[in-house]
Amino acid sequence: MQFDEKWSFVAKKQKNCNPADPADDHKGDWWDHVAIDPEHRLVLAVVPGARSMENAEEVVAAAKGRTDGAAPRLMTSDEYPAYASAIEAAFGVPVPIPPDRPGRRPILPRRQLPAGLTYATVHKEREHDRVVAVERRLIFGTELGLEAALGASAVSRAVNTSFVERQHGTDRGRNARKARKTYRFSKDWRVHEAMSYFTLYRYNFGWAVRTLRVRDERGRWERRTPAMAAGLSDHVWSLREWVSFPAVQVA
Repeated sequence: MQFDEKWSFVAKKQKNCNPADPADDHKGDWWDHVAIDPEHRLVLAVVPGARSMENAEEVVAAAKGRTDGAAPRLMTSDEYPAYASAIEAAFGVPVPIPPDRPGRRPILPRRQLPAGLTYATVHKEREHDRVVAVERRLIFGTELGLEAALGASAVSRAVNTSFVERQHGTDRGRNARKARKTYRFSKDWRVHEAMSYFTLYRYNFGWAVRTLRVRDERGRWERRTPAMAAGLSDHVWSLREWVSFPAVQVA
């Protein structure tokens, strides 16, 4: 599982916003907090909003819910420190405090992570706005567990955020309001948020990823979406099918 944030803005850049002006509320810099399954290229969760601890915790908790609470073999992100706290909050188990322990009792109980949980970050060194070196840093888990997770990976043998960053590029191409330099930026935060959910989750079912294709029994290439690779769908969804599919299923 990989975590990262994608920058965009609503109405105006953050430097042009006036915090004292109510009209500038919900304007300025917005970030898509994204969690992705790199093996299937599947977007697990997205939380649009400010780059904050609360939204980092929300995207990690949402990603955990998509996996029925099971911790993935490996989690990676950049060095944004909010993810370490968010992972601890989502996957940690409160450690009971002995009733006879002397001293003041802590306000919040200490949380203990599962033994097999591994989380590592990518440290990038830059010169003249170009990455010249990449260093991995283990945050949670053991080096032995990290090597085992990388060895079991079907897509990479290195700690990286390449898959979620590549998805950022795909989404910027599919959603013009997310381009870095554009006149087509969002003017209203409600539309911006709605389009963020629409394009990112439709990508799972309606976008055939070239690197996910497989050969069928006749030797022909079969196009697959992330949802097909993850076993959630058996075909590429059309836009009409995606829009008309009922959001609430009635048993």
